[in-house]
Parts: sequence; C-alpha cells; structure tokens
Amino acid sequence: MSHRDRRKKRLPLSFSLLYALPVMAAAAPVVADAATSKATSSHATRAVHSKSVKKASVARTATTPRAGAPVSGVTPTVVQSAPVASSTIKRARATDTADGGTESVLVTGSFLRQGRNTSPNPVQIISAKDIQQTGITNVGDFLQRMPSIGSSGRGNADTNGGAGISCTDLRNLGSNRVLVLVDGKRLTQSGDSTSSCVDMNTIPVMAVQSIEILKDGGSELYGADAVSGVINIKLKHNINTGGVNLRGNITQRGDNRTGLISAYKGFNFDHDRGNITVMGQYDTQGGVMMKDRAWSRYPQANNPANPASVSYGSIISSKGTYFGSDTYNSNNQGSLIPYSKDNRYNYNKDSSLLNQTQNASLMGDAHYDFDKHFTLYSNVMYSHKTSWTQMAPMPATGSVAPSTLPSAIMIPTDYPGNTSGEELQMYRRMSEFGNRKTETAIDSLTAKVGASGEIAAGWMYDASFTYGSTMASFQTSGVGNYANLLREWGLDAETPGDSATALVYNPNSCVGYAGCVQSSALGALSPEAARYANYTEHDNSQYTMRDTNMRIHNDHVVKMPYKGGGDLGIALGMEHRSEQFSYHPDPLIASGGSLTNTVAATGGGFNVSEAYIQGNLTLLKNVPFAKNLSIDGQGRYSTYNTFGSTYNWKAGINWAPTRDVAFRGTLGTSFRQPSVSEMYGGTVMSYLGANDPCDMTQITTYGGRQAAVMANCMKKGINTKTFQQAGSGQVGTLIGGNPNLRPEVGRTYTFGATFTPHWIRGLSTSASFWHYRVSDTIGALSTQYVLDGCYTGSSPTMCNYVTRLANGQINTVSALNANLGALTTSGVDWDLSYRFRVSDADWFMVENNFQRLVSYKQQQIPGGPHYNYLGSITYQSGGTSNPTVRDYATLTWHHNNFSVTYMMQYMSGMHWNDGTYTIHKSDGYGRVKTPSMVMQDLTFNYNLKRWNFQFEIQNLTDKQPPFLVNTSSNSNDSTYSGWYAGRTFLLQAGMTF
Repeated sequence: MSHRDRRKKRLPLSFSLLYALPVMAAAAPVVADAATSKATSSHATRAVHSKSVKKASVARTATTPRAGAPVSGVTPTVVQSAPVASSTIKRARATDTADGGTESVLVTGSFLRQGRNTSPNPVQIISAKDIQQTGITNVGDFLQRMPSIGSSGRGNADTNGGAGISCTDLRNLGSNRVLVLVDGKRLTQSGDSTSSCVDMNTIPVMAVQSIEILKDGGSELYGADAVSGVINIKLKHNINTGGVNLRGNITQRGDNRTGLISAYKGFNFDHDRGNITVMGQYDTQGGVMMKDRAWSRYPQANNPANPASVSYGSIISSKGTYFGSDTYNSNNQGSLIPYSKDNRYNYNKDSSLLNQTQNASLMGDAHYDFDKHFTLYSNVMYSHKTSWTQMAPMPATGSVAPSTLPSAIMIPTDYPGNTSGEELQMYRRMSEFGNRKTETAIDSLTAKVGASGEIAAGWMYDASFTYGSTMASFQTSGVGNYANLLREWGLDAETPGDSATALVYNPNSCVGYAGCVQSSALGALSPEAARYANYTEHDNSQYTMRDTNMRIHNDHVVKMPYKGGGDLGIALGMEHRSEQFSYHPDPLIASGGSLTNTVAATGGGFNVSEAYIQGNLTLLKNVPFAKNLSIDGQGRYSTYNTFGSTYNWKAGINWAPTRDVAFRGTLGTSFRQPSVSEMYGGTVMSYLGANDPCDMTQITTYGGRQAAVMANCMKKGINTKTFQQAGSGQVGTLIGGNPNLRPEVGRTYTFGATFTPHWIRGLSTSASFWHYRVSDTIGALSTQYVLDGCYTGSSPTMCNYVTRLANGQINTVSALNANLGALTTSGVDWDLSYRFRVSDADWFMVENNFQRLVSYKQQQIPGGPHYNYLGSITYQSGGTSNPTVRDYATLTWHHNNFSVTYMMQYMSGMHWNDGTYTIHKSDGYGRVKTPSMVMQDLTFNYNLKRWNFQFEIQNLTDKQPPFLVNTSSNSNDSTYSGWYAGRTFLLQAGMTF
C-alpha cells in the first residue's frame, strides 16, 4: 500500500505478531500476540474519526463488507485470524458493496488499484497473524512452509558457510531469481564471495503487516531478478499505540533455546496529519550440535548396498593417513602403524547442526501529509546480526592455486619414522589447532525517503530514493599457516615457488624463526608448536545499492463510451539503480597460504536505467455473462552499462462471467542480468559433496556404466579394486565468477480460476497452472556431474576440469559460473478456504495450500540432454529437491477469546538423483529414496483484555528428518531443516497500551 493510500485509509492495525525477549537459559519461553478484540475495536473507533479518513473518503470507493466476511485491511471482531490462504481466496472474502462495486486495492503485480476479483495475477497474501501463530522468529523460516517456496535458498541449518543468513527461493528457481521488496521497493542484499540475496533476518517480524507473493514472472514491472516472481513484504504504518511482546522456546532435549523481545510505539501528531513509529526487536537462538541428535551423530560418507562397506566419518584423522603402495596411520609419537578403519575421524562430534545467532533490529517510519498533493514519507531499517558456528579441526592436505606452496604433502623416504621405504602422501587433521569456529557480524541498513500525492484530475505520483548498505566481517579460527606448519615439520620445498615440487627433510628448518618448534609430521604438535603454526582469518565484504524510482498513475484515465464499459488505468515510471559489491579476504587466505579454502578478492558493479508502463482496461463490467472482463498489459525497457538494452512484457486477462467464478491468465517474458558476485566473484576453493568415480566403493554404483568408468580410471593409473578416495565424500572444487556471462532470459505463463459460491457463505477455492522456462541459466555444474561426465564417457570434455595428483587423488575440480542450458518447470496450485460458524461463540476456519509439480527439467550444458528431476532429490550435499506434492493445511477453532490451531505440512517422498540419473538399488546403492514427510504443530491462544497468551508445540510427533548421504548431517538441510530441532515448546505473551 502506498503512502498516499495509507493517508487515505486510517483503519486499525492489529499488533498480534509482536514478539519478544529471550528467556533466561533455564526458563520456559514466553511470547505474544498483542491486541484484543476490545482494544482493536476501540482503536477502530478512534481511527474512523480521524481527519485524514474524512479526506480519504473523497477519492476512495466505499465498501460494506458482508456480515461475517472480513475485508483485507480491516481487523475482524475475532482476534485470531485464519492461517495462510492464497490471494485469490483472500480477495474473494472482500464482498460486493451495496451498489454492486468492489473495493479497489493495490496488490503486488500491479501499480494500479483494481477490484479484488479483477486482477489476472496469481498473488498469495499472508497476514501478520498467519506468521505469528507459527512461532517463528524470521520471515524466511515461515515462508519455507509454503508449497511454492523451493529448497535452493539458505537457512539456519546451513552451518558450512551459511553465516546465519536466511534467503528464500520461489518455485525452486533459486534465490537469485526471486525479487524481495519491502513496501514495493528494493532493499539491501547480504552478499558473500560467491552469492548474494536478501537476508530475511534483517526484517523485523513484528513490523510485518502482510506478505504478498506474486507467483508469476515480474521482470516487466519490477525489473530483473523477478524471474520466478516477487515477494513483497508490507510493513505496518500509521501506528498510534504501543506494545511489548515476549517469547521463548526450547526443544524437549533442552537446546536451541530461542528468545525474542520486541516493542513498538507510534505517535500521531498535528491532528493525525503526521505519524512517527519506532519498532525494535532482539532475538537469539542457541543452536544445536550434531552430536546431540542420534540421526546426525555419525556422518555416513557413502551409501553402498552392502552394510559392511558403509564408511562413517573421514579417512583424514588426527593420527594422519599416509598413502603409498599401502596405507598407514601414525601413532602420534613419530612412527607409522598399519591403517585401521577404526581410526576414521567422526567430525560430527565437533560440528554444529544449527547456527547460534543473535539479531538486533530497529525500524523507524514517518510521514507527514502537507495536503492532498504532497505527502513526505521515510523509512529506515537497521539490523546488526551475529552468528556462530563450529566445525571439526582443519585438515592439512596441501595447497591449491594460486598458492605456490606444495600442492601435496609428501613425506620423504628418509624422513624420521617413515619405515615404509617409500615416499608417502600425508592427509592429517590438525586437532592441535582446535575446532574451527566461525563468527560473522553483519550490519544492514536500508533507508528510503519519498513523496507522493495527487498531481491533478486523478493523476497520482510516487517518487522515492532508496539507499542500501551491508557490511560484513567474518572470522574463523584454527585455519592454520601452511608455510609455518611445513617449517615445523622440517619439510622444505625442493624447488621453492613451484607448487608441484617435492619435499625434502631439513632437521634444522626452524633455525632463525622465532616461536618455531621443531616437530614431527608423524607426531602431535606441542602447544607451543601449535601456536606458531595456527592462524585466525579475517575477511570483510560490503554491498551498496542506490535506487531512484519515479512513477505516475491514474486508475480512471477514461471510461469506455458504451454501456457496461469500464475504465482505463495507466501507470508510467522510471527507475535508475546501481549496485556495487566488494569482498576482501584475509591476505593469507587469498594467497593460498593457509590450510583452509582459498578465496580471491571480489569487486565490481553495474548500473541500469529503466522505463516502464502498465495499462489496465475494463472492457465490460456488471453486464450479463461479464461481471468483469478486463485486460492488462505491462512493459519495461532497460539499459545496462554492462549488457546493453532489453525489453520485457506481460499481458493478462480476467473474465468473471458471474459473481461466483472468475477466470484469469497471463503470458510474459523475463530477464536477469548476472549479479556482481556471479560476474566478478573471485575463485574460491570449496569442498563440495561428491564421490570419486574411481573409488573402490563408488565404482560399484555405476551399473552398466561400470566398465567405462574402470577403463577411464585405469588410463590414469588407478587400480579401482584398492583405491580409496581421501576426501571422505567431499572433493575440492574451484568455484567463482565469470565476467563473460550473458543474461538469462525466460518466458512464463499462468492460467487459473477462482470459485466463490454465494450460496455457500465463507467458501472460496482457486486453482492455477503455471509454467516457467529460463534459457542461458547462470550457474555452476555440480562436482559429481563433472566427474561422472568425464569417467563414464558421457561428456569427455569434462575431463579438462579435473586434475589429479601423482598418487591418483583428485586435487581439484573446476566448476566456475557459466551460462548452462535451459530450465523448465510447471505445476498446479490449488487453494481452499472455508469459514463457518456453528454457534454464537464458536466458529471454524479451514485453509489449505496445495502444489502439484508437473515437470522439472534442466539442461546442464548448452545443447545437452534435458534431465528430469521431477520427484527427485540431489544425492549428497547441495543441489535441490523437487517433491511432486507439497501441502500446507490449517484448522482453527475459535471459542470466544480462546482458539486452537492445528497446522500440517506434507512433502511427498523423493528418489535420489546423482545430478544426472535417478539412482536405483540395482546400481549398487543401499537406500535410494526418502519417504513422505509430515510436520505437525499445535497452537493454543487466549486473549485477556489487552493481553494475549500463546502456547505452541512445534513438530508435535518429534519427527526426525529422513536420511540422505550429504557428508555432514545425514539429511538435506535446505529441504528438511524444519525437522532438525525436533519437538519444541513455545510460550509467548504480549500486551498493547
């Protein structure tokens, strides 16, 4: 809703979702929904008599809601609203006025106010109370419940580089293809060295009035990034009350203690012409360790059909693993011992399952109505977030480019304690350095200032400038100084500066180096030696956005000159946006001088100037067989300093033959320029989930392709009967930007219908079919896809991206960003809402959101085959999941001031996929699919005067996530993170004043 609209409509706001203070460590949590029906009613009385409402009556169509049917924006007499429903359902609740008209509103997907049953766009509307009753602390966690939200975003269960950032995804097209707005305007992104997105943690939950999801392409109206759609978060404004809210929750195992405190206060002044509102929120989450859940305690590194061949943990242990013609461990006292599977390292005993986070946010909102021609408004959102996560000690395995240090740690034949009689390659976990602890601090600021009002004759304007900035610092301890470690071990490069050099033993290598302690590579480091060889890295990044947006619109430019004709509405606008991003890694990390992943610096940006137009024409209105017949057209012309110009368009139609049914459809194009990090991101060494095809266990899983894999491995001198992968299900992969990327282009169409029978009061249902196609998709090939393409012979050119060391172990796989092939996906949405009363004191609300995926196909390389990922989940870590069916249903019973809500999420089972093919047991795998999953929550709510109390049980049945080999948590965190914490109890309380 624009600020002009807010000035015209001073209706009451319900503050039922403000939350609050972290509970003391052992205390039972508390939290809150705020306003009672009595407080809401009195607030509404005050608002009706405000001066601005009287002025608004001149330019706004009056509406009279049907008895018992709440109108969007007007709080019904009951305090607990219904859970989520699609916008088509919510629109249907706004009933016809006494004169047969409908309320005009501004909904995401249009810059023109339209009747609630006349928009062709599929938009889902989520209210503040829908969010509040789930007990979540950030918007991203709530959205993950929605069937349309995909699994390629980031969340709090991403403990390896996730930095506690919460990024959302729509239709499984990626978080980089959905545009997130606040009050219709862009906001700052939270970037790292390889990707950037809008961090949902920066948006205070208590400030959210509603969320609108445009489940259709939006590039033609909102610009690039809106390939899969738009998520528009509408904030609360015009607040003239105050409130304090408290919440806390704890799992039944006593961990992941979460607390939240929030407060707000709004002030009207100068006879309600102006308003200032301040909101603050602080929340904290205690996190969970992998060792504290039975299903994640022992990391399974492979998935063979023979249970006896299952490997747990990592072959890289604190006793070291030494590869030659035979394999050895050390006794940590300077001597070799035969290799034992019992010495594999269980890294999950030291690793986080859920991040620890703290987030403090502050929002200020103000506006002043000088007159109907000029309203000045401003909004500032600031967030300071810290996160902490822990991983097992760092392995020492060698270096990668651009380092000139030795790429492999080779123990010379004459090294003391090397009794093998040959040179050995060493992999050793440096437990002496302690666990890797990563701390992240992110400061995000989005500031907006603008003006709106009426120009003349119904022409309105809205001009704004938005500035966004995100500054982040990252610190990781225990990453080690590689050169110092080699020096203490007495290993000198035979040819300094050559990464392929051999190592020679130097018993006096520490001479002349203060703090250096001569040590053995076959023994443990002393505390003094560990201090010299250890290192803590410090990285920094900054993202900056500037966005100037100017728009004029008129909902009623001209009326059609025939009986039953409607109005023509037009919106015109211009926008100029610039984005810059820089990432500054620690100098030692950038040079490849540590034991951790090498990261290169990132720097770059772009700017774009755009013009857009929208026209909406009501051809027929309130005539036989045409309660409404309207068409909508949108277009946007963009000029980039990096790619030149592009034009995108969308056309839509809405036909309601009667008041009970409406049909709609859209067809449009989309465009996305590569982000700064995708283009200019420095090359990063990352250890991604993948299995070496030549591994003695992995090769048995290729079925009919096994002979080809064996032949290609033998060409590399590898004996597949004895060879073991050193990476324990992970392969060092070089990822990063590509300045030669081309933009993505796409096409989207949707069609559907809404049914609201007037003879069944309170019933609404809608169905939509949607289809997306994106060409020249920007991304990186999965590590497993590259390896399989090379060694199965299906894509021999992939061998150019794989390098191996002399002993056969994979050194690196290169998977930089590129324009891949095409991605197509389609599906059906079905939404249902039914509200019925059984007595004066009792009524029920049933709501359901359902998605049936029809297709999901992706072309990994230009001109290559299209792989079918429908009903599949990517084997190992990373990738996405595409369940055929997802559903979110709620049932609420209200009895006076008491209510109970049951919430259920359903996700169908999925077959495992290795990035190209569906996995079958006949290929030599053990498990090959995940089962169907159900999540159940139960909420109790009671209102007492100005107080509201809520108790909730999340994950009612304590369902654990399904098994999946991912080299860490034994599940898929992007898909099943909601099940990770287990059964959780929540208590909240709040009051308004």
